[in-house]
Amino acid sequence: MVAPHDPQQLLVIDVLDEDSGLADVEDSQGRTFQLPAEWLPGAADGAAYRVQVSPAGVSFTPAPDGARLMRERSKQTLLDFSDEIDPGAGA
Repeated sequence: MVAPHDPQQLLVIDVLDEDSGLADVEDSQGRTFQLPAEWLPGAADGAAYRVQVSPAGVSFTPAPDGARLMRERSKQTLLDFSDEIDPGAGA
């Protein structure tokens, strides 16, 4: 679990279902789940939010650069993984 004070904890809306009022989101650890769209200010497909956890509860703040940061983090994870593969292992 990410520490509540982690400033890099992000959520990005993958799909917003206006009929059900739920947003399918992915967090910065790659987990996916659903949240009520009314919890996310300005909810829209691709919108990103910083997550703040406090003793008073959880808040979601729009993060205009959040989707870009998540894509960059995913790309870096893939690069790190491909660096771990031993090129001579299959020969």
